Amino acid sequence: MADTTTHAGSGHPIGAVVGAARAGFAGIVEAQTWSLGGAETRDLLVEVTALAAQVAELQARLLVHGESTGATSTEVQATSTAAWLAGTTRTVKRDAFAATKLAGKLAAWEATRFSVARGEVLPDQAGVIVDAVEALPEQTWVRQQCEKHLLALAAEHDAKDLKTLGRRVLAVIDPEAAEAHEAKLLEEEEKRAATKTRFSMGTNGDGTHTGRFTIPDLYADMLKKALHGFAAPKHVRSQGGAYDYQRPSPERAGEAFCEFIERHPIDQVPDAGGTSATVVVTVELATLLGGIKAAALDTGTMITAGTARRLACEAGIIPAVLNGTSQVLDLGRKNRFHTKTQRLAIGLAQKHCQAPACTDLDRPGQKFQAVMAAPSSDGSTPSRRSRSDTSSETVSRNRTVLSPTRRSSK
Repeated sequence: MADTTTHAGSGHPIGAVVGAARAGFAGIVEAQTWSLGGAETRDLLVEVTALAAQVAELQARLLVHGESTGATSTEVQATSTAAWLAGTTRTVKRDAFAATKLAGKLAAWEATRFSVARGEVLPDQAGVIVDAVEALPEQTWVRQQCEKHLLALAAEHDAKDLKTLGRRVLAVIDPEAAEAHEAKLLEEEEKRAATKTRFSMGTNGDGTHTGRFTIPDLYADMLKKALHGFAAPKHVRSQGGAYDYQRPSPERAGEAFCEFIERHPIDQVPDAGGTSATVVVTVELATLLGGIKAAALDTGTMITAGTARRLACEAGIIPAVLNGTSQVLDLGRKNRFHTKTQRLAIGLAQKHCQAPACTDLDRPGQKFQAVMAAPSSDGSTPSRRSRSDTSSETVSRNRTVLSPTRRSSK
């Protein structure tokens, strides 16, 4: 166990208080809580929360002192105070850097620091208040009045609410400048959100994918509205089944997201590589009529026969008959670009790039461009080739297919 008397007798009041506090907490390690009443428990939780805020403020004050004197950086050959704090106290770097960031904010705004030191404002509330004040016009009296107003609001609102109130706090102090200021803040926030937009998804190897995304608030609200509609009890019952109120909300939201993807109108999705976002299901006729053989997507993913039949019924999947001519491919000389039907047929026959030197074999065929295997200048046309000929090829977009053909004499 760590020495609880360290620096207790150093003579400095901070050292004395810290030593006494640690000794006091060590004395109640074995104290039982069973005798505490409900009201007393609630009061103690409030007091302990305020105490934690006071400790955070003291830590922030010491971090600022250590940074300014070099005690936590140059004297111990640390790259930064945050790095020293993480390495010495076994704090994860994320939390160590957050603590040093809060320390800098409190050092710049004394009124907020005093409120945290008295346990009246929590550290996360203080961070939001300082951010809101520093975003205001650089007028000292305006910032001081807004800081005072937000500190008063902190007694009734959490950090999330304070962020919203802080954006409009100028309307209380200087209404004439408030509207333009809020518009500026929103514009800057939207620009930052646009640069942070991300989406990633990867397979787990067990039939599922896990993804992460960061999107602006506008699109997040739109997505939540759509998912709430698919997860609503009325919609769930209409799709065949009673609504289970005991199921976890994340599970219901996940199923709603899958249904949202499946039902999104395909004609509203931009084309990619000459075709719309069409999922091609290769399945034998016997399976469609009730067989159990698995079906395959053009991406290589396998699905059950039941799922294939459901998709064929509900999503209007166009059947691709591999040994017949259900889709006409003879377009004549006028159309030199591949149609969507041809792209689907090529994708079924050629699963990856067909260029001789290409090593990009992991990407599915629908990611590539379709090119003619021979130029039309040789007098041949798609209508003159049989379906068994290699009349087209899928080629990666960063490649160019060169055919050894003669140039025109013109």
